[in-house]
Formats: sequence, structure tokens, C-alpha cells
Amino acid sequence: MSTTPPPANPRSRVITASLVGTTIEFYDFYAYATAAVLVFPVLFFPTGNDTTSLLASFGVFGAAMVARPIGAVVFGHFGDRYGRKATLVASLLTMGIATFAIGLLPTFQQINWWAALLLLILRLAQGFALGGEWSGAALVATENAPSGKRAWYGTFPQLGAPLGFIIANFLFLGINWALPHAEDPALKSEAFLSWGWRVPFLFSAVMVIIGLWVRLRLVESDTFTKAAQKGAIRKLPLATVFRHHWKQLILGTFIMLATYVLFYLMTNFTLAYGTKPASLETASAAAQAAAEAAGKDFDAAAFAAQFYPGLGFGYTDFVLMQIIGVVFFGIFTLLSGPIADQVGRRKLLLWVTGLIIVFGFTFNLFLLPAVDPKFTGALVQAFLVFGFLLMGATFGPMGALLPELFPTNVRYSGSAISYNVSSILGAAVAPIIAVQLWEWGDGSPWLVGVYLSVMGVLTFIALLLSPETKDHAYEDDLGLAAAVEL
Repeated sequence: MSTTPPPANPRSRVITASLVGTTIEFYDFYAYATAAVLVFPVLFFPTGNDTTSLLASFGVFGAAMVARPIGAVVFGHFGDRYGRKATLVASLLTMGIATFAIGLLPTFQQINWWAALLLLILRLAQGFALGGEWSGAALVATENAPSGKRAWYGTFPQLGAPLGFIIANFLFLGINWALPHAEDPALKSEAFLSWGWRVPFLFSAVMVIIGLWVRLRLVESDTFTKAAQKGAIRKLPLATVFRHHWKQLILGTFIMLATYVLFYLMTNFTLAYGTKPASLETASAAAQAAAEAAGKDFDAAAFAAQFYPGLGFGYTDFVLMQIIGVVFFGIFTLLSGPIADQVGRRKLLLWVTGLIIVFGFTFNLFLLPAVDPKFTGALVQAFLVFGFLLMGATFGPMGALLPELFPTNVRYSGSAISYNVSSILGAAVAPIIAVQLWEWGDGSPWLVGVYLSVMGVLTFIALLLSPETKDHAYEDDLGLAAAVEL
């Protein structure tokens, strides 16, 4: 008869808690990302120039990435000091409240630029919360994983990204379908702009309640409990991680870089580029309508001088194409875990990062309008499928690799800081840089692709300099050596 004690948390509870929380967090994040393209330029940043409005909207979107490292430090401290469970509950509550409040905000037409300021504050709160969410979920998964299956378990919090994307965008699609524009389906109706866009943000409250119920049933992992019993827990985990593990922080940050840039190019930039009118006439009509709605004059000559084309897809059509691509994102996220457990995280990621570098040089092959619209659609769909496939293959192993770089007593802080500092270097600036490169290319996305390839090279170098963590003594690496020195 076996005397092996049961795990602290059953497998089903571990998988559900790590998956449901990140799904909710990423849903909240994507709800903002979608609105940042569709409605926020008009409702919160009506500058009279669609490019400037889009850049302002993306600027606030990127501001959340600046708040993420702060959240990583704060939540990482409490997660390493007092445990993973309470920290995860706090991050989920913070994100949920901020997202719900965005759905209640007055717009520029009601309170002028105060609306943009309030949106910025709530966006910073979202980023702050997400700074602590990912690492906690990854630790819940990997610290409770059976031997030899850490990367497999680590893919479940990663799976929250594609699931959150699909749920948020299907909800926006449903609302857009229910509230169509009377004349042009490519435009947003007055009902959608006045209240329809708020529904996804308010709906997040329901999802947060479900997530809290699941997470409150967790108990601390045996790994963290063992570290506490052995006296490895530090009063200032942040000082420990910077003093003893600064090399791992730098490597982890750059290992995540290409993943972040790829992700935000495949979601934000492609949505903006794919749905922007391909002709000046169509774009001018939409911009004039937006200016009239905002009570501003429209300068057709100035608009024409600053116009650069997109692909001209309707919003619904393009988002459905993205969702098809995101299905491959989810599939390859799950597939990457068992492969990383077999061949190693570093080896797998070196191959995938090499493909990302090559993929960056294909933007002009896939994303330029062709004579036949159907052929253009087929090329863009192939681009989205391959890009999201690579996204799943690179994102999946990160749930195991980044935590494995650090011992238990600073694992939350170390992995969170690496993950979220990388968000500044990658995700915060990627949409803004991409829009600027798109403009410099006179409507061609080739410079955007080169940007992705350059970031891929930096990640490839970081992987070459990093160790393989597949066989790292995860459960026994408590950080006692560093604790003795301090």
C-alpha cells in the first residue's frame, strides 16, 4: 500500500486555477486592446487626425506596460513573502475592478480631456494587476506539476491568452452585429459608440466572480511551504533577486522580447492595418464623419497629405480571420509543453525564434493588397495562422522556463520582473513603433517585419547565453545559499 501523501492541490484544481485566472486577466486586457483600435480614438482622443488619434490610443495602451513591472515588484514581494494564493486573488480583484470601471467612464464629448486621464489611470491599474498575475499563475501550475511535466503544466496559464482573446473578440463581434451601422457595415453605429462598447468591460465582473471562487479554494504548494519551513523566505525578496540573480533577470527579459513583439504585432497592429481603408476616398469619408461627430472641422487636403493605406477589410471579417489564427495559437501553446519537456526549453525556443526572425522578412509577401481580393484574403489568413502558430510555440514554454531560472524564495519576483520588464521593451512600444514604421514605409509593412526580426535576433542571443532548465532541481532549489549570505 502506497504511503505517498496526496498533492497539496489536485491536478484539476491546479489546471483550472492557473487557466481561469489568466483567461480572465487576458480577456480584460484584450477588451481594452480591441477598444483601443475601434472606439477609443474617436471617444477619448478625437484629435481630428486618425493617425494621431490611433497613436494616442496606443500610447495609453502602452502605458499599462510601464505599470506592469511595478505590479511585478509589489505582487512579487508579497508572493515570495507570504505565499502565492492571496497574491493571485488580489491581482484578479484589481484587474476586475479597473476593467469594470472603464465600462462606466464618461467620454471626451462629456468631460473633455478628463476622460482620457481617467482612462489612463484605469489602464495603469490594469497593467499593475497583470504584472502580478502571470507569474503567480505560472508558479501555481509548475510548483504543483508532477516530475517531468513542468512545461506541460506551465502551458495552462499560457493558454489563457488565446482563450481570453477569443472570448473578448467574439463578444465585440456579437455586439457589433447586434448594433450595425445603418449605411456602412465597416463603420460603427451610434449605439455601439454610445453604449455597446461598454458591455465587454462590464461583463468582466461575472468572470472575476468565477475566478475568485476557483482561486480561493487553492492551498499553498509543497514547494513554497518547504521553503518557509527551511527558513529560506526573505524579508526583501527584491533585494535578493537583484543581488544574486541579476544575470537571470537580464536573460529572462530578453528571452521574452520576441514573444511580446510578435504578439502585439499579430493582435493590435494587424487589426489596425487590416481594417484601415485601402483607398483615400473611403478613409476620407470615415474621417470626415468622425470629425463632424466630434464637432470639429475637417481639412480634406491635410488628411490626404497624411494618409497611408491599409488592407481595407471590414472589422468583422478581419477579427474572424484573427480568431482562426488564434485557434492555432492555443493548439501550439499546448503542443509546445510536452515537446519542451522532451527536448528541452532552450532547444525548442532556439528553433522557434529562428523561424520568427525569418517570418519578419515575409511581411511584404503576405500583407500587400493583391489584384484579386480573395487572393489577398488567403494570403493574410495564411500570415495570421503562421504568426499565431509561432506565438503559441514560443509563448507556451515560457510558463516553465522563466520560473525555472530562479529559486523558490525569489521565484515569483524574478519571473515577474523578467516577464514584465520585457513588456516595456516589447509590448509597450511595439504598437507605437509599428504604426510609425508603417507610416515611414508609405503604407507598406516591410519595416514592421524588419523590426520583428531584429527583436528576434536579440532573443536568439539571450537563449544562446542561457542554460537549459529542463532538469533544474526546481523543488529543491529553495534559495538557501543566498539566504545565508544576506
